[in-house]
Amino acid sequence: MKHKVAIVGRPNVGKSTFFNRIIGRRLSIVQDEPGVTRDRIKAECEWCGHVFDVYDTGGIDVKGEDVITRGILSQAREAIKDADVIVFMVDGREGLTSADEEVASLLRKSKKPVILTVNKLDNFEIEKTYEFYSLGLGEPVGISASQPKGIGDLLDIIVSNFNEKNENADTENLKIAIVGKPNVGKSSLVNKLSGTNRVIVSDIAGTTRDAVDVEIEYKGERFTLIDTAGLRRKRSVEAETVEKFSNYRAIDSIERADIVLVVIDASEPLSEQDVKICGLVHEANKPSIIVMNKWDKVAKDEKTMREKERLLNIDLAFMKYFKSVYISAQTGARLDTLFEAILKVRENNTRKLSTGTLNDILENAVISTPAPSRAGKQLKIKYMTQTGICPPNFVLFVNNKDLMTDSYARFIENSIRNAVDFSGTPIKIVCKNSSDK
Repeated sequence: MKHKVAIVGRPNVGKSTFFNRIIGRRLSIVQDEPGVTRDRIKAECEWCGHVFDVYDTGGIDVKGEDVITRGILSQAREAIKDADVIVFMVDGREGLTSADEEVASLLRKSKKPVILTVNKLDNFEIEKTYEFYSLGLGEPVGISASQPKGIGDLLDIIVSNFNEKNENADTENLKIAIVGKPNVGKSSLVNKLSGTNRVIVSDIAGTTRDAVDVEIEYKGERFTLIDTAGLRRKRSVEAETVEKFSNYRAIDSIERADIVLVVIDASEPLSEQDVKICGLVHEANKPSIIVMNKWDKVAKDEKTMREKERLLNIDLAFMKYFKSVYISAQTGARLDTLFEAILKVRENNTRKLSTGTLNDILENAVISTPAPSRAGKQLKIKYMTQTGICPPNFVLFVNNKDLMTDSYARFIENSIRNAVDFSGTPIKIVCKNSSDK
């Protein structure tokens, strides 16, 4: 089955010009009058050995109320629904508009790969793409459909997304991987959450050898739990053993998960292997929750949990954003706090901040701690904007990115976290020169 690519955007951004250009003939009418293209127009396109169908759609006006405008929106929605990849076109000559933001909001809900394309850059003025970062759809791609310029690069990006097509089954449920060293109660937790004996539970380390998917429902929402084999230390795993491949599957489960639960035996001191597993999750850039299990076996007073948190903050200093819960998988105690934490981490991982909010945070941060300088040159931060979610991604536009230090980047991250709840999720900050072409 051929892949499908939908070209969408508000009226008069050059969608039909681009459509005609890549199919090699004038099939879609090109006029300055909005609403000329109403139905989906389909044609076949070939690029670098990939043959795919491409759809030109009418200009989207989300707030339009007349019959034709609503019909165009309906057709565009169908194209978005059927597409494997979406080219979202905006006008670099006119700049960012509220209509662009409305279309971007519509596309974010589709959960499809979206390529943000800034058209009409006839002189390839890449600086005109910068304001479109605030749409939160990743790095803009600059082109001129009429010249043409940048068309080949854009087609390269389109076909590169074909191999990353998400299966529908993977996008329906929130996928939660449950990892930890052997015998910390991972399978007991799966069975308690699902209310079944779905996976084998025993006190013998290594009972679970495969990654097992279990579907559960909580308050009307469906989740897929991925139970994994206990991750053992490398020196404890002999080459070419079943355990070695179990380790591979557990690590793969981290990669395909939306949220990772790192299960730790709260009745024992935190081990080196516990910390290494947390490191794997951190390096994979995955949101996570530290699940302190077997809390029923801990002799407690009012200071016990506070002391556990203090020790976690010391051992997990590399991921101070961690979120922790204390439960008993065996008795079911405090499982409600685990579900609350999962929903909260998902919310934080998909949180979108406005550019105005971010720059208020940035202004206060720079006032309290001025940016660094080197060899008489001062780092000047122009502004900051969010470019994506899952995890949240931010771009700092500066005069010279080489002047940015790791410590000041961490300071900016901490300033964001102090102002907004991003607990449980990593965030990524990238520096770009505002003068980059």
